[in-house]
Amino acid sequence: MTMITNPTQIAHFRYCTILRGLGLELKGLRCSKGMTMYALAKKELGLKGSRESVYNALANMLGKPTI
Repeated sequence: MTMITNPTQIAHFRYCTILRGLGLELKGLRCSKGMTMYALAKKELGLKGSRESVYNALANMLGKPTI
């Protein structure tokens, strides 16, 4: 089991979670009852554009494959 204790690791895990949530929203599902992952990514990271373009920009930031 891996422990995530470093603030940099915590931020990276959070961004990965936002990316997964955006992927679900692109498929038509909701991750939570509160703020959408799309709105959260736009607010916290300053990204602009459609859901797909925000997903691709975040995936590029994290070094993950895009849609």
